[in-house]
Amino acid sequence: MVGTIEQQVAEAQAKLARLKTRAKAQDTRRKIIVGAIVTTEALKDPKIAKWLASTLRKNATREVDQKELAGLLADLDAKAHSAGAGEA
Repeated sequence: MVGTIEQQVAEAQAKLARLKTRAKAQDTRRKIIVGAIVTTEALKDPKIAKWLASTLRKNATREVDQKELAGLLADLDAKAHSAGAGEA
């Protein structure tokens, strides 16, 4: 016998929780990879730097996030302004 209906429900809920945890971890890994690639390219290309800095300022509205991004934003701003000085 497989168990009571309550046991089967509990097992199904536990399996669902494990699948949700795996899906969240996979999504987090994907975001880290994309973020690393975009950041690397933005620090090379003034157009991408300008776009990323603008996007981060628009969407990172929590004070703690803004503080965390301050150094990166400074680097992006410097790269974005380097286009005006003839650098690429």
